[in-house]
Amino acid sequence: MEPRSVHFSQTTLTELMIPSYANFGGKIHGGILLSLIDKVAYSCAARHAGTYCVTVSVDGVDFLEPVEVGDLVSLHASVNYVGRTSLVIGIRVIAENVRNGIQRHTNTSYVTMVAKGDDDKPTVVPELLLENEEDARRFLEAIKRRELKETYRDAFDNAKTRLDVQSNLERLSQQRCVIGWDNDLAS
Repeated sequence: MEPRSVHFSQTTLTELMIPSYANFGGKIHGGILLSLIDKVAYSCAARHAGTYCVTVSVDGVDFLEPVEVGDLVSLHASVNYVGRTSLVIGIRVIAENVRNGIQRHTNTSYVTMVAKGDDDKPTVVPELLLENEEDARRFLEAIKRRELKETYRDAFDNAKTRLDVQSNLERLSQQRCVIGWDNDLAS
């Protein structure tokens, strides 16, 4: 299997934001953007892998600015990292006001996809050919994000097993919540 460059599978999806995509506040609903992020991530991953891919996780969806009805939204996707069967797709979302030509970086996201073979089991993907320092930087950042995610997951799992409600009722009493069951501290 020949390595494939980042450029090989780079994908851009552009869509007009129409009134039916708006939420009650008149801005484009976050769910619409998440759906578009998932579509462009699939397209990019499938191109690189040469096979069907599924979404495993969506990490770091940052909503930096609202998207307006009438904006042209372009989602730029690149493979940032490949494992044996997985790919991390970096996505940059740009909203453009077509009247004045102003473009705004509105979202950044990282989506982990897994390639599936004809047997519906994970299948090996081509290596990623890093053609410049920018490609290498993004690959290294993906490794670091993965390490930090694993560290956080392990730490949270350990903390979660040690969390006892009764011994943390005082902590809850200092928060914006109300204890709604019969308990000495709730009185």
